[in-house]
Amino acid sequence: MLTLRKSQDRGYADHGWLKSFHSFSFAGYHDPQFMGWGNLRVINEDRVEAGMGFGKHGHRNMEIISYVLSGELAHEDSMGNVKGIPPGDVQRMSAGTGVTHSEFNHAKDQTTHLLQIWIEPNVMEIAPSYEQKTIPLVDKQGQLCLVASPDGLGHSVKIYADAKMYAGLFDGSQSAELMLNSKRKAYVHLIQGELNINGIVLSSGDALLVENETLLSIGKGKNAEVIIFDLSNE
Repeated sequence: MLTLRKSQDRGYADHGWLKSFHSFSFAGYHDPQFMGWGNLRVINEDRVEAGMGFGKHGHRNMEIISYVLSGELAHEDSMGNVKGIPPGDVQRMSAGTGVTHSEFNHAKDQTTHLLQIWIEPNVMEIAPSYEQKTIPLVDKQGQLCLVASPDGLGHSVKIYADAKMYAGLFDGSQSAELMLNSKRKAYVHLIQGELNINGIVLSSGDALLVENETLLSIGKGKNAEVIIFDLSNE
């Protein structure tokens, strides 16, 4: 079964310096029908104004992935990491027993556009850790590239969760397929453009909630960037 959720049906918050769409219940947005999907808990599409950001705050027992779309995100945490995250990089922070961090857009004249993703871990109270990898553009062009996984294969960052995250860019005749286990769930988020998945047309910000399926057929893209999660059913 595939359930289409349109972009405009997401939660939305405008804090002035931060404009955020929430795919699932978060902060002041609460929808009991969208508390998460499988072990995927958060997808926030954030736009952070120049010179602004998230001050120091804490997390515990969560796998947190930052996927920057434009601009750059400055990250600093209690583990001693001071990093810049540009488009094309995937950053993973395992909060484990507890970590504090801050995230800022230090640019003077450019908005930072990113996805903040939270996945529930399958191991608790581990030591906090950090990882960041650059995903070559060619590896996403016309195909799905594994960017987060439990074993850290290829270019993927290692997450302590029963989940995989893929990213792909599709345009024109480019197409791909993703085999699924029908006993698991999957989630598709179209970042930009237009894309056809199993005969369903998605536009920027749209999502597909997937269950009891064995195959996703992807094609007919128009400047499309997509991320897909293979998820635990719990």
